[in-house]
Amino acid sequence: MADFDRTIPYNSLPLLPPKKTLETTKVLRKTIDASRALAKLNGMLTNLPNPTLFLDTIHLQEAKASSEIENIITTNDDLYKSLVADKKFDNPATKEVISYKEALWNGLRDIEKRPFISTNLCIEIVQSIKKNTASIRNTPGTALKNAKGETIYTPPTGEAVIREKLANLETFINENDTIDPLIKMALMHYQFEAIHPFSDGNGRTGRILLLLYLKLEKLLDTPAIYLSEFIIKNKADYYNKLREVTENNDWESWILYMLEMVEYTAKKGLKRLKDVTVLMEQMGTEIKEKLPKAYTKELVEILFRLPYTKRQFLIDEKLGTPKTVGNYLIALEETGFLTSEKVGKEKLYLNHRLMAVLEQA
Repeated sequence: MADFDRTIPYNSLPLLPPKKTLETTKVLRKTIDASRALAKLNGMLTNLPNPTLFLDTIHLQEAKASSEIENIITTNDDLYKSLVADKKFDNPATKEVISYKEALWNGLRDIEKRPFISTNLCIEIVQSIKKNTASIRNTPGTALKNAKGETIYTPPTGEAVIREKLANLETFINENDTIDPLIKMALMHYQFEAIHPFSDGNGRTGRILLLLYLKLEKLLDTPAIYLSEFIIKNKADYYNKLREVTENNDWESWILYMLEMVEYTAKKGLKRLKDVTVLMEQMGTEIKEKLPKAYTKELVEILFRLPYTKRQFLIDEKLGTPKTVGNYLIALEETGFLTSEKVGKEKLYLNHRLMAVLEQA
């Protein structure tokens, strides 16, 4: 594609599917590996006694990583504290990450009600992320620049053109065809990023769509996976391979990158899930031995839902009177299971062993 010009709006962005052989030997081999890793993760999630228990934590990690790609940086500590504490945190980065998590939850709820990825769903997601009424880009002049200020890509311009490309993408995502769903996911992600339909929030919306698609295609019953972590580690590669599709029609390298992302993330997710599950069993046994009066299965689950907890959470689960559950938390701290911290007027309790597992590289 020698005639491609980075500075001219790419209104000639080809519609999907590409007119090219996609299922090369390399791609098919990698698809098998990625599918297998995903199936193992799905199996473990399905067999958990409470599959939704770790969802908040996993989705927050995805939200944190996805926002980090856009240079919106927060710490795990700030993030989990702000979610649990009554005190309002004014850290804009933390707020954006929590908005991303809410957008993901809303998207998952919509997909359950209506298993269909549409242009309107994309608009709802970006509005939820940005907390505004943003819609399809309709002002000219959007261009993606690198750190030196050089234009590296100019997406299609004109609302009618953008909507036409999105309508094609919508049809492609939702129609039954013979393309393997993981290969299709790679094509869909490229196309969404290339259309770049919004003024802001495209990257994060595109990454939420990946998780919704995994659920839509029943590849993960519970999309408890954070793909963005892989992109952070291989960020330059991510943008280079996107550009190679645009400028040289190199679909193979891009699809292989996306399949590697799924495989790596699924394997890592499986390991982390095992680590958390083992830790939960260990801590449950230890609490039962040291604090038999406080121990219940429900108490241990609360300590593992998020790294931070507080008295109100135990009261809400009817584990005792405010005084009783307050004593449980004090005893858990005295025996080394939790560490407390005053945030505003309330006390938060950190499950430091859980946080250590979540922070493993």
